[in-house]
Amino acid sequence: MILKEYQFLQCKSSSEDHYIEGTTFNALERFVLDNEKTAQYLKITIKRGYGKVLQAQNYVGVIQTKDGTTIEILPKISNLKDDKDQNNRIIKTKEEKSKEILLRMLKTLKNSPFKNFNMAHLKKCKMPLLEIFISMFLDELSHLLKRGIKSDYILKEENLRFLKGKLKIGEQIKKNFIHKERFFVEYDEFISDRVENRLIKTTLRYLYKKSRSNRNQQRIREFLFVFDDVGVSHHIKTDFAKVKLNRQMKDYEQVLLWCKTFLLGNSFSPYKGDDVAFALLFDMNLLFESYVGDYLKRSGLDVSLQDRGKYLVEDPKTFTLKPDIVINKDKEDMIIADTKWKILSEEKTNNGISQADMYQLYAYGTKYEKCKKLFLIYPKDKDIKNNNCYKFKNELNLQILFFDLSYKDHCEFYKNFENLTQRCHDETA
Repeated sequence: MILKEYQFLQCKSSSEDHYIEGTTFNALERFVLDNEKTAQYLKITIKRGYGKVLQAQNYVGVIQTKDGTTIEILPKISNLKDDKDQNNRIIKTKEEKSKEILLRMLKTLKNSPFKNFNMAHLKKCKMPLLEIFISMFLDELSHLLKRGIKSDYILKEENLRFLKGKLKIGEQIKKNFIHKERFFVEYDEFISDRVENRLIKTTLRYLYKKSRSNRNQQRIREFLFVFDDVGVSHHIKTDFAKVKLNRQMKDYEQVLLWCKTFLLGNSFSPYKGDDVAFALLFDMNLLFESYVGDYLKRSGLDVSLQDRGKYLVEDPKTFTLKPDIVINKDKEDMIIADTKWKILSEEKTNNGISQADMYQLYAYGTKYEKCKKLFLIYPKDKDIKNNNCYKFKNELNLQILFFDLSYKDHCEFYKNFENLTQRCHDETA
C-alpha cells in the first residue's frame, strides 16, 4: 500500500483506497501512541465519513506490521505526472517518480548506506520500497564478496583427543582426571566466523523472512551459502560494539551500515514498541536540507552545513545558532540559508511563512556580521507572486526561493538553482 504525505489510512469498510484491516489499524495506532513524545510518524485524527484515521505526516519510508502489511509513505511533490509513450501507455507512474526522487535525496544523507546506490539502476523503482532497500544491501554485499570476506584468528578452547596449541593445566586436571587420553587446549584458529560476518549472516536471514521478491530471496539464498561456516549473532548490539572498521576492514563499512539499519531499525528515526515488525522512516525536513546542501556543495560553492560557530547569547555562551547552510562567497560576503519542507500559499497569512522562522533568520543575520543575504528555501509547489523579498535593515535582506524537485534533467535542475543563488549574490554586490 502506498501513501503520500498527509494522506490517511482508514479501517472503515469501503471500496476506497487506503483501507486496512482493524487489527492492522490498531497495531499502527499503538505504534503512534508509543512514539508520540519523540516523533509524529502518523497522526490520529477524525475524518467526516471515515471516523478515526491515521494520517501520514512529514515522515517518509516504509512500515511493516507483524501481519505482513507493508505501507510505503512517499514525499508529496508537486507537478508529478505519469510518463506515457506515444500510444498513451503509462511507462512510469507518479509514485515511481516520487520514489525515484526520494532515492536521490537519500543518496545525499551523511553516514548512511545509500550513498553508493547507482542511480542508473532506477528501474528498481517499480519494486516496493522495502525490496529496493533489500536489493541495495545485496548489491553492496555482492561487491564485498567479489573482494573476499575477511577471516581472523579466533581464540578457541576445546577438549581434544590430540595436543594442539597450549595445554591448559588447570582445566586439564579438572576435566580430564579420568580421561587421560584427552587434552584441554587453547589455540588460535584462522576462520571466517568473526563478528562482522556473523552480523551479515544474521541480516541475510532476517531479510529472507521479510522479502516478498523471488529475485531478492534467490540472491539471499546464494549469499547464505557463502556464509555457511559462519554463525549468527545472538547479541546484536553487543556485536556491533565489537566491530572495528580499521583500514583492513574498510570494505565492510557500507555493508555493516546496512546491517545496522535493518537489524537495529533505528539508524535514522528511532522508534519504540513491538507492534510493528519493521520501520525505516526519514524526516523530510532533514532530507530536504541534506539534498539542497548537497546541491550547493556540488555546484562549487564554499558551503558549511549545520554551522555551529555562533551563539544567540554571548555571556554566558548559550543557545547555539545552527543555520542549515552557510555559504562563504568571499572574505567579506556570506550567505545564510535555511530549508523548510513546507508548501507556501497566497491564501495563508504571510503566504504561510512562520514568524518563528523569520525571527530565526534575523538572529542568524545579526550574529553573523559578514552576512548580507538570507534565504528561506521551500519546495516548489506554485509560484508566490508577491513578497518574495523581505528587508530587515539597510544591508540585510531575506529572499524566498523555491527548489523544484520535479525536474527530469538533473543538470538543468542544478543550473537553474545556481542561477538563482548567483542572482542574489549579484544584488548584494
